[in-house]
Amino acid sequence: MQKLATKWFVIPALACLSGWVYAEDNSSKEQPLVEITWQEPESYTDVKPGNESRKRFRERVFKELDEYFNKLAEQLPEGQTLNVTVTNLDLAGQVWPTFGMGARDIRIIESMFIPRMAFSYELKEGGQVMKSAEVSIKDMSFMNSTARFRTNEPFAYEKFMIKRWFNQEFDSALASS
Repeated sequence: MQKLATKWFVIPALACLSGWVYAEDNSSKEQPLVEITWQEPESYTDVKPGNESRKRFRERVFKELDEYFNKLAEQLPEGQTLNVTVTNLDLAGQVWPTFGMGARDIRIIESMFIPRMAFSYELKEGGQVMKSAEVSIKDMSFMNSTARFRTNEPFAYEKFMIKRWFNQEFDSALASS
């Protein structure tokens, strides 16, 4: 039994010494193109999980949408950044309780439960605000969009809605780059 315990201690120690363990170096990473503030998320209309903890689900939603905003912002001309303050989020569908043994809540996606998002943004270049607005977006036809067919992607309806807004809002900036 002692050999086994030694093996579990020695292998991780050797891995650290030989550089097997990946350590992220943030010094070489570029700053994100979008800085998002999720203002008072506990008051959002619907960021409710179906089958995981509220905190973990909320963090996953915010991480996915942060990454997606940054992916879209890669299209902006060099030197431009976007600051976004989200004030409300209503995910597509609605969470309904289920009953029975091991019952979990589930998110039902129906056309009457549309995705919505409210936020303000500032488009900056060199610290100067070039464009800003209060925005309220929704996708009333989300069930008829191409996002419907990308069901493997998390939060596809919300991402499609954000992409459509981004392309319309920054069309002139994207065309000039």
